This record gives sequence, C-alpha cells and structure tokens, in this order.
Amino acid sequence: MTEGLRFRDKARSDRAFVTLATNPDYATGAAALFRSLRRTGTTADLVLLYTELPPEAVEGLRALGVRAVQVDLLPTSPEFNALHARDRLHGAAPFTKGDKPPFHTPLDNFAKLRLWQLDYDRVVFIDADALVLQNIDRLFDYPEFSAAPNVYESLSDFHRLNSGVFTARPAPATFQAMLARLDRPGVFWRRTDQTFLETFFPNWHGLPVFDNMLQYVWINLPALWRWQDIRILHFQYEKPWQDHAKVAQLRPLIDLWQAHAGDGPVPDPRDLPPPPGLETGAA
Repeated sequence: MTEGLRFRDKARSDRAFVTLATNPDYATGAAALFRSLRRTGTTADLVLLYTELPPEAVEGLRALGVRAVQVDLLPTSPEFNALHARDRLHGAAPFTKGDKPPFHTPLDNFAKLRLWQLDYDRVVFIDADALVLQNIDRLFDYPEFSAAPNVYESLSDFHRLNSGVFTARPAPATFQAMLARLDRPGVFWRRTDQTFLETFFPNWHGLPVFDNMLQYVWINLPALWRWQDIRILHFQYEKPWQDHAKVAQLRPLIDLWQAHAGDGPVPDPRDLPPPPGLETGAA
C-alpha cells in the first residue's frame, strides 16, 4: 500500500483520467464528469481520489466503472493548515470575480498532488466540476506538465495556468519533491494547488483553451466561445448543481451539465445556442 493511499480496485490500464472529491457535493460533480467521459468512448481508467465520502457515494461511482482510491490529506504543518483555511485564505486573497460555494475547502485542493503516487504511466487530471464533450485521449501524449491558461475575463489571463485540467507523469520522486517545496515557513499559496503547480512547473506547456473552457468565457469573452471546439467545459466558481445568482446567464451550460448528470439524452453541443449577442454559427 502506498503511504497515504488506499486502493479499492486494481488498475486496468497504464493511463487514467483522475478527479478529486472531498465532500458529497464534489462527488455529485464527479459522477457527471465520469458519465461524460464514458460517452467519449475512452478506454483509459477513470479514477476517483477521495478523502471522506459516504460509502453510498463511493459505491455509486464505482458502479460507473470508476476506480476508487481513498487518500489522506497531505501531512502539512498546523501553521500551513491555518494559513490555508477557508476564512483566512479568502480574507487574505478574496475571490472578487465570482462566488466560491460554501462547500469549497481550499486546503483540500492540495490532496490532488497525491495523483503523483498513483500506479499509472500517464494521467490527465480533471476537476470534478467539469464535463468532457469530446474524446480527449490525445492529452495523454502531451508532456508533463501541460495545462490551459486561466482565461475567463481578458487576454491578460493567458500568463496564468488553470489547474482544473493538466497532464502528469506519476512518480514517487516528483511527489516527494513537491512535499519538500510545499510546506515551508511563511509560504502562502494564494490559489492553493494552482499557484503551487505554476511555481513547481515554471515552464509549463500550454494546452488550447478549448481543453479547459471556463464557464465565465460565455459571459465575458463570448467571441471565443464555439461549441464545436470545446472539449472540456469547466464550471469554475459557481457550480451547476447549485442555486446561484448567475443561473439565468449560464442556463444553457447548466442544462448541458444536468443532461450529463442523468441518463440522457445528451444534446449535441453543436446544436446548442451561442452566447447572448452572437449569431448562430459566428466564428
């Protein structure tokens, strides 16, 4: 048994799509993500990393053919944990562009680093608040560390990565190097794992924005939105299973998520309406 991980099932492939769920809300998101991945015809393993979930939630995901791996939170210091607790982190680095849901626990985000302990040659990590709309197996051929830019408001966003989708090559040595770099006196990771990964992999490779299309592009950069190009749709900030202030603005995206969360039918994204203000078929 790898320290900090408890495997329920054996690997069936040398490649895996991996997500993380640290509470029942994110387990709800993970179910929709895994259903959407299955619809793409991928033959890679689907892996759930989870901390504490009700047994019925885990078994429900395993029934979808998902490999469940229970993980511990990282062995970080009390000082690190206090600095990255929700209230303190949001006070020091508030989210001003959108609302983080009440079940968002920033410290839990670092648990995704445990994927570097997994028994796979190649991994693509996808946040549990995302949908896969086209086959993305080609991402396994991208080098470590590849991620899309954090674009959702302006072109200035292109210099930062978004850690909702990235490629990795699991290796114990990499994981140990991460632990050594992560928790040091006075270190504060403003956007938790995202800021850490951007620092740990300063020469990160860029994925197309369509491999991690953030939902706010629909509102802020509609000219960038073309349904036929989008391979992964990522619901950053507010989640599609919540009742929130932007539901009306994001209704077509939420309806698509709800279709994937159920047994279908799932609409062809090419048949969905464009963002408000753009004519159908606009480039």
